[in-house]
Amino acid sequence: MSTARAEYTATLLGTGKVLVAGGDNSTAYLSTAELYDPATGVFALTGSISAPRARHTATLLADGRVLIAGGLNTGGDLATAEMYDPASGTFTATGSLAIARDSYTATLLPSGKVLIAGGSGTNGVTNTAELYDPANGTFTSTSNMTVPRTWHTATLLQNGKVLVTGGFSVVNGGGLTACHCGNL
Repeated sequence: MSTARAEYTATLLGTGKVLVAGGDNSTAYLSTAELYDPATGVFALTGSISAPRARHTATLLADGRVLIAGGLNTGGDLATAEMYDPASGTFTATGSLAIARDSYTATLLPSGKVLIAGGSGTNGVTNTAELYDPANGTFTSTSNMTVPRTWHTATLLQNGKVLVTGGFSVVNGGGLTACHCGNL
């Protein structure tokens, strides 16, 4: 990569290239993004995200765009979101999360919406969830998880449900073993 980074996202695009966005390099949060081309083995800079961020998510949508949402920077947790368009190589703002959060999950649902679940923010670890609708660029609250969790996983099952497992109930420990399988 042209910039050393941790806590960033790497998203496989429909073109076969990989979008690497944000993160931190132990001294600063990053707003840079790059594309890795596996055919050449080369990283090249692309547009920059509007807010430096780490511990965010990047979700490939059905139309090939990438939703970048939430995360953390020196100002705290973020509620902002933006869309990366691989055709133009640019990021543009979209709706904001209802709750600023980092270290959460984002799962593309069969409907084309994105389920945002859990994470941590100003008020600690949360059990809240919301849906992003790419058709209108908005986030709306949905059913909460039964247990607050951060650093967990969320897996889309064949029946369209999302299995959320593991994680932490508090930022500095408190590992969870309970799972929630909901019709979200």
